[in-house]
Amino acid sequence: MKQAALTLFFSLIAAASLLADDTTSTTTNSASPFSSERQQAGYALGMLIGHNLQQQGVDVDWDVFMQGIKDVQPGGKTLLTQQQMQETLNDYKKVAMARQQQMREEQAVKNKAEGEKFLTENKNKPGVKTLPDGLQYKIITEGKGALPGSNDVVQVNYRGTLLDGTEFDSSYKRGQPAEFPVNRPIFGNGWTEALQKMKVGSKWQLFIPSDLAYGENGTRGILPNSTLIFEVELLSTKPAPAPVSSNPLTSDIIAVPSATDLKKGKQPYTLKAEDVQKMQRQLQQTNH
Repeated sequence: MKQAALTLFFSLIAAASLLADDTTSTTTNSASPFSSERQQAGYALGMLIGHNLQQQGVDVDWDVFMQGIKDVQPGGKTLLTQQQMQETLNDYKKVAMARQQQMREEQAVKNKAEGEKFLTENKNKPGVKTLPDGLQYKIITEGKGALPGSNDVVQVNYRGTLLDGTEFDSSYKRGQPAEFPVNRPIFGNGWTEALQKMKVGSKWQLFIPSDLAYGENGTRGILPNSTLIFEVELLSTKPAPAPVSSNPLTSDIIAVPSATDLKKGKQPYTLKAEDVQKMQRQLQQTNH
């Protein structure tokens, strides 16, 4: 029990660094309001737990919540047994999950409607082109390089935002371009489709309908049915590495030593088919 509590404690501390990036302090006093580091650490942990519960949509009586924390301290007396506590939490979890699912479904409907409204208005704006499947794009800079093939590997800089301007991903922030196969739809099929229409050196703005992005499932940081906006700069394209042949060898082969080894007297020798297959498997494992 103590080990589990410690694991949770350190997990919360690790999460605090992520929270710090997303929140702004409302305290301007330079003098600490705490009389000890122990007090300050306790308050900080309370802030973190409260924020995490709030983010998860937990709806409880906070006064009673605090009372529960106090009652489990040495010398305290709890109002529930351990079994009652577990049963209560299990019941609450079911209710909370049902509530979250309902909220998620309602948000999905809202996102779909907002996305359709945005795309309907956006397609009439200067420079915006709409493809038959609904994908929209605007050319910011027209490159003069090659067009990527469906099996090529591209290098791009990009910035992705939601309709409200929230940035959910950016290679610019990471300080280095991203490289990946064109046919791997990391942001959905709309992204893959657009890349094959861009020449190297181009910079486009993409407006991707939800069904060409993450659809009804969404993903971390992106709610279901979200329309996505990207600024994409295609830096380069190259053929994908040729795959190692997986066809099994059925006959022996003659291995010829290098010219240097031949001068030293080493003779050609026979490699059994099973030995060559073993070498191929080892090479494939090394490449992966």
